[in-house]
Amino acid sequence: MSLQTRHIPDRLDKPLTSLLLSWEVLLLVVAVSVFIFNSFASPHFLDVWTLSDMTFNFTEKALLALPMALLIIAGEIDLSVAAIIAISSTLMGFAAQFGFQTPTLIFIGLAVGLACGAFNGALVTGLGLPSIVVTIGTLSLFRGLAFIILGDQVYKNYPTHFDYFGQGYVIWVISFELVLFLLMALAFGFLLHFTTFGRKLYFIGRNPVSTQFSGVNVKRIKFILFCLTGVMSGLVSIALTSRLGSTRPSIAQGYELEAITMVVLGGVAISGGAGTIPGVVLAALIMGLVTFGFGLLNVPGIVMSIFVGFLLIGVIALPLLWKRFLWVFKK
Repeated sequence: MSLQTRHIPDRLDKPLTSLLLSWEVLLLVVAVSVFIFNSFASPHFLDVWTLSDMTFNFTEKALLALPMALLIIAGEIDLSVAAIIAISSTLMGFAAQFGFQTPTLIFIGLAVGLACGAFNGALVTGLGLPSIVVTIGTLSLFRGLAFIILGDQVYKNYPTHFDYFGQGYVIWVISFELVLFLLMALAFGFLLHFTTFGRKLYFIGRNPVSTQFSGVNVKRIKFILFCLTGVMSGLVSIALTSRLGSTRPSIAQGYELEAITMVVLGGVAISGGAGTIPGVVLAALIMGLVTFGFGLLNVPGIVMSIFVGFLLIGVIALPLLWKRFLWVFKK
């Protein structure tokens, strides 16, 4: 008598159903839809150089979103990332006026970012202060220092080869910034989804107290995350300053809002404990497509700001509505 394998539809169909109803698949559909809409809305959109220029519209903010995603998954947040960019860029510009060359400027940008991130992390983990309060304070502190150093001046005299990081191309129309973002996305994706460090972030975000009692050094991990966010902010300051070719104290203003919007739109729970890097990458692409499409249609910048504000509110509410939809669908 031969044994036959029983087909249990419920058990076999759930993984595929879950995949098709996942937030990442929904984002992919939205991204494709926005791309198609832009291609009809503007005759210049499908030009390869236009698409290449579009990547500059989101890669710098997306680089900020990667460490921000890890930080929010762990139950914290950093609102000072744009201000870290400002002070890093200011100190790089200050050094450039004295003739320091590109390697030194890169070191200064990364070191200042690391120092600022470590300062945030020390206040949050060492003193136990809420990260939202700390980083609101350091947002004003770092940006204020940039204004004090620069005043109404502009730093412009950067070395010749410094412009490659923000304006250079690796292969034909593929910019250095895009390659950098893709490499960082792979690195952060591996860190979050394929290492024990990444798994600990989910546990910390869901219940930091029980995670601490299970033997995980929660404070040390959170301190590392703040340092990582600071270093990435320093990296973005190098790319942004290189692309603009100048430094003003108002540089990167509003970047923290757009980075957080990318993270939350990507499916990262604002309360922590859930989210993926692929979701954040797709969300960054969507925001880049939408804002660049607005630019091609000559939509005023203030309208884009209003859109980002509504989007941030909407993406906080959408996951709750999406969960309710899935619950009803699976009943």
